[in-house]
Amino acid sequence: MAYLGAFYRTYALDFWGFGESGKKRETYAVSDFVSLVNQFMEQLGIVHAPLVGHSMGGTVSLSVAIRYPERVSKVVVVGSPIMGSSLAPLLKLAGYRGIAFMLFNMMGPFRAGMRVYSRVICRDPRFPEMMDRDLSRTTVESFLRSIASLRRTDLTPMLNQVQVPALGMYGATDKIVDPLQWQPMQKGISNARIEHFPTCGHFPMLEEPTDFSQKLKAFLDEETPS
Repeated sequence: MAYLGAFYRTYALDFWGFGESGKKRETYAVSDFVSLVNQFMEQLGIVHAPLVGHSMGGTVSLSVAIRYPERVSKVVVVGSPIMGSSLAPLLKLAGYRGIAFMLFNMMGPFRAGMRVYSRVICRDPRFPEMMDRDLSRTTVESFLRSIASLRRTDLTPMLNQVQVPALGMYGATDKIVDPLQWQPMQKGISNARIEHFPTCGHFPMLEEPTDFSQKLKAFLDEETPS
């Protein structure tokens, strides 16, 4: 955000149930977040813009490009599942009500365990603290319902509807999403480009920030064919 903010006006959006957004909803499905992005742009008067999303945020960004094509000039996904079946087995299990409630009822040990496991997920030394902060701002319902919805998502049949330039950025050692999820994206979107990060996992923007930011900016700087 800081790097791109020197060249573009940038906005960060917390999905419902996460971060500083409201947490009193009945549903937290991928389709709800797609509608949220449309409403967010409508309220701020953003007619047409590039969307950049990480993990589930990238799945949502691609879905916005499919459902609201007039909103999106380019789309970038970072370590995002195109098919929910590509999520790591433990994450898919966390989308089941019983397991999610067990984890959140044992929030102290769960957060302590995640601080240890986060060192396996991302080599940025700041990441354990970032992960712990994010968990403290998430409710069991939003976590449960969003992961369950993401697990059931499959964008492959609709990828040919994405008519804008698309960039997939994937780390080869990703332990959260199958690192080969770039393949259905490249196969299904005619304007897709893939950037590989051989030594990165699920968070290339933290592990290789300079390379990541430069590649992202280069893509955003390119003129969109009329």
